[in-house]
Amino acid sequence: MAEKEYDADSVKVLRGLEPVRARPGMYTRTDSPTHIVQEVIDNAADEALGGHATNIEVTVYKDGAVEVTDNGRGIPVEIPKGETQPAVELVFVQLHAGGKFDKEDENSSYRFSGGLHGVGVSVTNALSTRLEVKVKRGGKVHGLIFENGHCVEPLAEVGKCLKRDTGTTVKCWPDPKYFDSPKVSIQQLEHLIKSKAVLLRGVSVSLSIEGTDGFEERTWTYADGLPQYLDELIGEREIADDEVPVPIIAGEFYHQENTDGISKGEGAIWALSFGPGGGRGESYVNLIPTLSGGTHEAGMRNGVFEAVKSFMEHHSMMQRGVKVSSEDVWNNVYYVLAAKVLDPQFQGQTKEKLTNRDAMKMVASAVKPMMETWLTQNVDHAKRISDLVNRSAAARNKSTQKIEKRKTTGINLMPAKLTDCEAAGTMEAELFLVEGDSAGGSAKMGRNNEFQSLLPLRGKVLNTWEVDAGRIFANSEVHDIFVALGIEPHTLKDNPDFSGLRYGKLCILSDADVDGSHIQVLLLTMLLRHAPKLIERGHVYISQPPLYRIDVPAQGKNKPLRKIYVSDDVEKMSMIEKLKREGIAEEKLSIQRFKGLGEMNPEQLWETTLCPDTRRLIQVRLPEGEVSEALKMFDMLMAKNESASRKEWMERRGNDVEADV
Repeated sequence: MAEKEYDADSVKVLRGLEPVRARPGMYTRTDSPTHIVQEVIDNAADEALGGHATNIEVTVYKDGAVEVTDNGRGIPVEIPKGETQPAVELVFVQLHAGGKFDKEDENSSYRFSGGLHGVGVSVTNALSTRLEVKVKRGGKVHGLIFENGHCVEPLAEVGKCLKRDTGTTVKCWPDPKYFDSPKVSIQQLEHLIKSKAVLLRGVSVSLSIEGTDGFEERTWTYADGLPQYLDELIGEREIADDEVPVPIIAGEFYHQENTDGISKGEGAIWALSFGPGGGRGESYVNLIPTLSGGTHEAGMRNGVFEAVKSFMEHHSMMQRGVKVSSEDVWNNVYYVLAAKVLDPQFQGQTKEKLTNRDAMKMVASAVKPMMETWLTQNVDHAKRISDLVNRSAAARNKSTQKIEKRKTTGINLMPAKLTDCEAAGTMEAELFLVEGDSAGGSAKMGRNNEFQSLLPLRGKVLNTWEVDAGRIFANSEVHDIFVALGIEPHTLKDNPDFSGLRYGKLCILSDADVDGSHIQVLLLTMLLRHAPKLIERGHVYISQPPLYRIDVPAQGKNKPLRKIYVSDDVEKMSMIEKLKREGIAEEKLSIQRFKGLGEMNPEQLWETTLCPDTRRLIQVRLPEGEVSEALKMFDMLMAKNESASRKEWMERRGNDVEADV
C-alpha cells in the first residue's frame, strides 16, 4: 500500500474539546470519572471560599450520573465582550476559559482559587455523554444541555426564582469509554466532600447516593475545623495505658503584605500530632487536594523538624552517635495542611503535587516559630516526642549499618569516578548521572552525601541502540553506569535479577540546552534497549534544572540582593508579576537565561536541582499498551540506516517544537 502523500491536508488542528477526547490522560485521571466530578465540586468550593456559597450538595444516581449543586452567585449567563457565546457556555466548551485568571485584584473572589488554566469543567463536559447546567441568577432560571461536548440545547430561560435565590447545578453522565471503571469511586468522593467541609468553615456539604430504597444522604460539618478532622483521621492510637496521647497542635498564619516573593494573603492553616505509625496525613492548596504533596508539605516537614531538633539540642536530648534526620521526625507526625497560594504551580493538570519553591519557605517560616513555642510550653509532651524521634533514628541507623556490612566486599569494584553515598544499596539512595566534570564538582559539594551519589559523564554517551548486549561494556561510560547500578543488561522479555540494585532512583541530570537534551536521549536509548525493566519498575527520572535566573536588586538594608531560579517561561512571568506586587519594577530585574549546570554554585544547585523538596523530577515510564510503537519510534530516531525517515519526520513534526526550548 502506497504511503499517503504528506501535504497541507496532513496537518490536523484539534479544536475545541477534541484534544481532551484524543488524550484524556493529559487532562484527568482515567482510572475512574471521580476527578472530572471533582472539577465541578472544586468550582462550587471556590464560590464558598470566596464567601458566596454556604451549601454544596452532591448526588450520585444509579445510572452513573453525578449532580453538583451550590447556592453561589451562579455562572454569568451574559455574552462577554468580543465573544459570541454566553459565558456559561464558554466555560464548558472552551479550554482556557474561566473567571479565575485575574490574580491582581486583592478583592477578587477567585484570588486564591484552585482553578488555574480554565480547563476544569470543560474536561468534564468533553468526557461526558451528557451534561446539563442550570443557573439561578437575577430572578431567572437558565438552562442548557450538552451531549458529547457539543451544545444541543442552547441557553434559554426555563423558569423564575427569587432574586436572592442564586446558584449553579451541573449534572453529568461520564462516558465509560474514557475510564477504566465506569462509575465514580464513592470512597474517594466521600473523602473529597468531607475534606471540603473541614476546609470551609460554616459551609454545609452533603452527599446523597441513590440506592434500591431511595437516597441515602450524609452531611458533614466540622465546628472545630482541622483539629477535629485530624482526630478522626488518626483514630485509635497505640499507646501504653499509663501514657497520654500527644495533643493535636494547630496553627494558622497569613501574610499581611507582599514581601520576599510571598504575596499578601498567602499562608497556611494546619493541625498535627505525634505518635508511632505517623508520617501520614493530607495536604491541600486552595482547597485542591495535593495527593502527592509538594513544596508546601516540604515546608511543614522542615519547619517541624527544625523546631524539634532545636528543642532536643537545647535540652541535650540527642542520643550520642546518632544523627537525627527530618524523616526521623516526620515518620512520627500525623498532619492536615491547607495552604493558600496566589499563583500555584502544579505538576500536571490533575494538580496532585505543588511545585512553587516559595511555598516551602512560606510554610516553614510560619510553622517553625509556632512549633518552637508549643514545645517550650509543653515540656512533658516535648520529651515524649524526643523519645519517639530518637527511637526512629536509632532504628534507621541500625538498618543502615547492616546494609553496610553486606556491601563492603564489593566497594573496591565501583567506578573510580563514582562519588557514592552512605545509603547506597537501599531504595532510599539516588544516583545522578551528571553531564561533565564541572557540573559534577558543584553537584558533589552541593549534594546530600547521606543518600545522593554522583557519576559524572564525559561527553556524549555511546548510541547503544544497535549494539549487542555483549559488546556495550566496551564503552567505559556505559560500563560504569551498569556497575554502579548493580544490574545486568537485559530485555523486556527477560526476568533480570534486581536484588543487587543499589539505588531507588536513577536521575539523568544534564544542561538545559540542545546538547543536554541529546545526552538525555542517548541515556534513555541505552536504558530502553538494555535495561527496560529499570524503566518499567519506575526507577528512572529526568531532572529539570532551572532555565532562568532572576536577580532582584537590594531593597534597603533589610532586603539584600535576591537570586530567584525559575524552570520555564510560565513560572518566569508568574514570578515577575509577584515581584511587581512587591513594588519592584520589571526594568530593575536582571533576567539571565542560562544553559549550564556549571554556572550554579553548590548551594544553588542543591536548592534548584538536588533538594527533594524543591527540585523538579519527571519519572520516565513505558507507554501502556504502546511499547512496540515506542520501540519503532526509537528505531527511526536512533538506527544508523534510518536517516531518510528521520529527515521526513523532522520536516513533518518541526512545527511542534517550541521556539524557546
